[in-house]
Amino acid sequence: MSFQLLLNVIIAFTWMFLRGIWTLPSFIIGFFWGAVLLFAFRRFFHRRFYLHKVYAIIKLLVIFIRELFKANIAVTKDVLRPKLNIQPAIFAMPTRLESEWEITILSLLITLTPGTLVMDVSDDNSTIYIHAINTDDIDDIITDIQQTFEKAIMEVSR
Repeated sequence: MSFQLLLNVIIAFTWMFLRGIWTLPSFIIGFFWGAVLLFAFRRFFHRRFYLHKVYAIIKLLVIFIRELFKANIAVTKDVLRPKLNIQPAIFAMPTRLESEWEITILSLLITLTPGTLVMDVSDDNSTIYIHAINTDDIDDIITDIQQTFEKAIMEVSR
């Protein structure tokens, strides 16, 4: 990814040099045409086209912001309710993530979402232990985490 991005920046600067216009709009136009050129020659690179990974990163950020918003509303409802009626739970979630940085990203995203906290990761990195402040159905929470965060992290990393 970084080689393709660097190559795209070099193409953009070459575009600016050949046109003789050293402005930001000229760089953006050169960057766009560089991306088109790299996309046309993507079969000569060993890895995927780098904008696929950029799209996956943006998608992960949008998913996190959406889940953050939903969790903030749910925790606010729980706190502002006249009678505190919560069911906290600690549960184990199996994960398909393999590398340590993937598990770290997942743990951080879960912990940054209000109402959940990663307590521990198993020694073989196959299970994450999570505390949730209010749980109606643990299997539903596990499925939601696996279908949102875990799936998006795998798209970014693989």
